[in-house]
Order: sequence, then C-alpha cells, then structure tokens
Amino acid sequence: MLKYYIKTTEALKQLRSDARGVVSFEYVIVAACIVAAVAAAFGTGGSGAIYNSLSGAITAIAGKVTTAVSP
Repeated sequence: MLKYYIKTTEALKQLRSDARGVVSFEYVIVAACIVAAVAAAFGTGGSGAIYNSLSGAITAIAGKVTTAVSP
C-alpha cells in the first residue's frame, strides 16, 4: 500500500511541475463545455445531419486526444 502511495505522490509532483500539457488540457475542458451546450440545445438522442456531423466531430476529437495523450 505504501508503494502505491509513493508512486501516486511522485506522479502528482511531476504533474504539478509539468506545464507542457496545460494548454491542451484547457482546450479539452473548453471542448467539453461546448459539447455540453450543444447537447443541451439539440438533445442527446437525435438523428439527422446535425447529430451525425457532431457525432463525427466528437469521435475525431476523442481520437486525436487519445493519440496525443498516449506515450
């Protein structure tokens, strides 16, 4: 248990001092807010051109974020 605590503490120390991904993380937060606003405006269980294009865009963004985050 102590081993995991030490690893977690060290990882948090590294994250605190590392500023490389701060801007991209902020973009992810902004994108999530935009997605939430669009979902609130158009609903979550839809179909049609708007739903299809938004779904494709979200899938593309998620793929790019996953690629960017993976080492």
